[in-house]
Amino acid sequence: MTDRHLAIYTGSFDPITLGHLDVLSRVRGMFDRIVLAIGRNPDKRPLFTMEERASMARTCIADLARVDGAEIQVETYEGLTVDFARRIGACAMIRGIRNVTDLAGESQLAITNRKVTGIETVFIVSGEEYAYTSSSLIRQMASLGASLEQLSTFVPAVVLEAIREKQDDPDHPFGEIRRTDGDGSVE
Repeated sequence: MTDRHLAIYTGSFDPITLGHLDVLSRVRGMFDRIVLAIGRNPDKRPLFTMEERASMARTCIADLARVDGAEIQVETYEGLTVDFARRIGACAMIRGIRNVTDLAGESQLAITNRKVTGIETVFIVSGEEYAYTSSSLIRQMASLGASLEQLSTFVPAVVLEAIREKQDDPDHPFGEIRRTDGDGSVE
């Protein structure tokens, strides 16, 4: 049975960005409940574990909960998003759109999801300040040794701290990057 007022906002959220939170904050007036559904993308090597991503997302939505709007909960899932959506009774899937390229790919997926499950997709255009922000970009910048200051305009403080911990960990690939001086030699 579908809950007529439950939507899921799906993604790998690896890591969650200010753009994700922007979309989530603006869609809260459209639904009674929203599940931020963290899935595994088999095509991407994760920076954070599912548990780390869920923990960071819960911290971020705690701030949103202080403002009126839909109740938000964070859940992780494995497998197909449409199966998860059906299992929890979602009536809609939320997708953030940054540009026309996103729209083309997401439209095809939305049509397929509707045909397979009958669940509609709601597109929310990101705020202009987040039009070029993506989790992939954050992972790439962090892996190449970007400073926390450089990353602070893209991600919430809890994510900055988690990235710092990975960069300071000598056993993590990020830590290895910080120990080299650019020509591969250790500082």
